[in-house]
Formats: sequence, structure tokens, C-alpha cells
Amino acid sequence: MRTLSRTKRSPMKSILLSLAAALAAIPAAASAHDMSGRELLFADEFDAGSLDREKWITIGPDFWVNNEQQAYVDDPGVINFLQDIPGADDGVLMLRPVFSPGIDPKKDRNAPFVSGRIESKGKFDFTYGRAEARIRMPDAEGAWPAFWLLGNGKWPDTGEIDIMEYVGEKDWIGVALHGPGYSGETPLVNKYFFPEGIDVTDWHDYAVEWGEDKIEFLIDDRVIYRVTRPMVENYGKWRFDNPKYLILNFAMGGAYPFKTNGIKEPYNGVPAETVEKVKTGKVAMLVDWVRVWGPEKK
Repeated sequence: MRTLSRTKRSPMKSILLSLAAALAAIPAAASAHDMSGRELLFADEFDAGSLDREKWITIGPDFWVNNEQQAYVDDPGVINFLQDIPGADDGVLMLRPVFSPGIDPKKDRNAPFVSGRIESKGKFDFTYGRAEARIRMPDAEGAWPAFWLLGNGKWPDTGEIDIMEYVGEKDWIGVALHGPGYSGETPLVNKYFFPEGIDVTDWHDYAVEWGEDKIEFLIDDRVIYRVTRPMVENYGKWRFDNPKYLILNFAMGGAYPFKTNGIKEPYNGVPAETVEKVKTGKVAMLVDWVRVWGPEKK
């Protein structure tokens, strides 16, 4: 497959520099909480300047779900690292889409964008504890970045925990659980609307506290949604006693953005304004760090 780094007309270096300059102008928000006494099971601070292949795998263009409008590629044009970003500790992971019509090898999909997705599958998983990431997102309608957990096995029977999903309306994010009897249009979902003057373009800590009988979703250490085992079992079996791995991805368009905005042109769930923003190279999800702790000691 023809990758971005081999496309001579893709000015990746200049775009990355302009992105870093634009992000440097955005003020930082801060949040902290005490995790002393809990075992740190996993951490990536994204300071090395390259993806730690001992912790993460990348997903390629054969993967396709939800009528999304991107092909995933392993390329520095879509998975990269930046330094000196205000509000971040040293380096940050950058996942971003690139407008690349005609590059998709799957002709039945013919996606106009390429983007990045990393997973800890086969490298790290855990059962119960707290998974958290410090993330800043772009103002781009129809973008669909996410931070989530997924079990090994067939979906939805394996269980899915969506710690943060964003579909381009910058005043709110979504959280959800998926499993047998409560997948897709799951009833176990919640929207969190940020207070006035705050939105997804600020730094926020997105976390889940996952226990044997309840799951709590948090933003900046505030619980925004709680689901208990009995609530889940009203719809189907509780599928949250098995190991789950980490996923960070940046999708474009598809089922969820389309359901939210109803936009069909120029691409499913993606308006023309967002396409133009993507062309500037400045639409990106930044991740300062990802950490996983074990359960609180009883």
C-alpha cells in the first residue's frame, strides 16, 4: 500500500510544525488526584518520541466497522509525537486524520481519510482497576476519537467500556457500556456536558473505575456516570469480569457522528467544513499519558 510518508506532495513536516505552533497557543487545564496505595499496572507517558511497540500494536487498513470514513494506517503522518505542548508533561501522542482520497486499498470502502489506531491487545490487559488518560481534542464536527477498553473474543459478548467518545460537538462527550443485549444502540450510555467556558479542546483526565459489581466513569476525577451489575442485568449478561485491553483511535464519520449530525455530504457524518479543517493538518487528538492502576485495596 502507498503510505503517507512516501507521498511526495504530503508536506508532513511543515504540517506537524504548524500544528505544534497552534497548540502552543492554547492554555492548559490541570487536574490531579491521589493514587498512592494502588499498584500501577501500566503507564505510557509518550515521552520517547516514538511508539513503544512493547506496549502497543497498530491497526491496518483491513479493519473496518461502523461505516467509518477512514482507513487505519501505521504511518507517522497519523501517529506521531509532539513536544513542548502547554499542559502536557514532556511529550504527547498525536493521533490525527489526513485527507487522502484514492489511497484506500479497499475499493468497496474507498475511504477519503487515513488515520491512526493503537491497542494494547496481546501486550497488556487487566481485570478491575482504574484506566485513565489525559486527552485534548479538536473542534471538528464529525470527528470520532475515542479511548476505550475491549475484551478478547467476539463482540459484543466480550464486553466493551467506552471511557470517552467524541463526535465533534465540543461541549459534550459520551460514555457507554456494550455487551449482549445492550450493544450498538445501548441503553447504558450517558452524555456529559461541560460547564460553560470549558470544552473538549481543553485538557481533561478521562477515567473509568471498574469493579466487580459497578463501573464508574470520571472526568477530571468527578464521577459523571455509574452503572451497577443489576442495571446491566436488566438488559443482558454482565460481561465485565474478563480481561480487557486499551484502545486509542481517531475515526472519521460513520454511524455515531451521522446519528448525531445527520450529515450525508460530502461524507457520511463529515461536513465540508471539517474536511477543510483536516486539510490544514490541525485536527488531532493529543494524549499526554495513559495509566492503569489496580483496584483499591480493601
